[in-house]
Amino acid sequence: MPRPTHAKYLFSSVGFVFLFALGWWALPEEELIKAEEKWKGVCWVGSRQPLAGGEVATLSATGANALSQTPFGWQSEKHSPEIRWDMSNERRWWGESPLGIKSTIDSTSQFGMMNMMKPHLWVREGWVGEIEMQSEEDWKSWFANYQAFILDYARLAEELKMPMLCVGTELEKTSTKEKEWRAVIAEVRKVYSGKLTYAANFTEFEQVKFWDALDYIGVQAYFPLSKNHNPSLQELTQSWNSHLPSIEKVIRKFKKPVLFTEIGYCNTVDAAVQPWVWPNERRETEFSEQVQALCYEAFFQTAWKKDWLAGVFFWKWYPQRHDREPDFTPQGKQAEKVLSKYFLEG
Repeated sequence: MPRPTHAKYLFSSVGFVFLFALGWWALPEEELIKAEEKWKGVCWVGSRQPLAGGEVATLSATGANALSQTPFGWQSEKHSPEIRWDMSNERRWWGESPLGIKSTIDSTSQFGMMNMMKPHLWVREGWVGEIEMQSEEDWKSWFANYQAFILDYARLAEELKMPMLCVGTELEKTSTKEKEWRAVIAEVRKVYSGKLTYAANFTEFEQVKFWDALDYIGVQAYFPLSKNHNPSLQELTQSWNSHLPSIEKVIRKFKKPVLFTEIGYCNTVDAAVQPWVWPNERRETEFSEQVQALCYEAFFQTAWKKDWLAGVFFWKWYPQRHDREPDFTPQGKQAEKVLSKYFLEG
């Protein structure tokens, strides 16, 4: 880019150059918030059957001290305001039922693990970030239904004394409705006394305007880290460092610590290109534990060191590890060794 034509005049003053050299020209940088905690978490997968025993001990051995539990609600179509959920134990996986959630809490409490309630919506043939109503009437219906859904789980989280609740996940086209979301959060506060966050997609968190109503800025941190297969660690760390200023800009505005409510990478050569892509879309892709592990290493060498980061939840961790590949889980792979190394450091 050509230099501005006035540059020679700006730098013609010896006195100005002297001040410039001393750094007096710079405005003092506003101090960023420092988180009170550092949660070392995973996204726990609710199992079909009750826990057999030993599953939490295996996780605890990695140094993890937190997990998120994810019961689901269902939306048949992204433009439909109807939401279905079932708090009973009969028509869902045991680990996502109230009984399974409580049993998981009981099992993890023996190891001093914090549990976050993180209900998700599942949209048939779509992504939750595409949920968008086509009329104001439908928007009113959707928010009424969503509020009822999240309040049910807020009450359960309060009953079970879960210290953290995520009020929504990746609802990118709904989060522009600031007034409606503030109303939902206010209702949640009436029935739930723990800390709140919202899990904004990495493409969404900068546009969310209601962070001040929550305790944490939540980010689904699937930032693209490379344009190529088999990237180097240097490329990955440089990419992470390029993403951090956008997060810090939001921190300065809202004065809240950050939670990476999800982050994860598949064990494939393209894991860093589009980390959010589901494993079933990578079936023809070459496996690579090394790339997955390098993505973990790059995170820990950069974002993890920031004082404003209150914690991270890696997607995902199975109570009973399966052999389906590729997958996001680090279990039994090089990535687990990286995770354990940093989690156990304290």
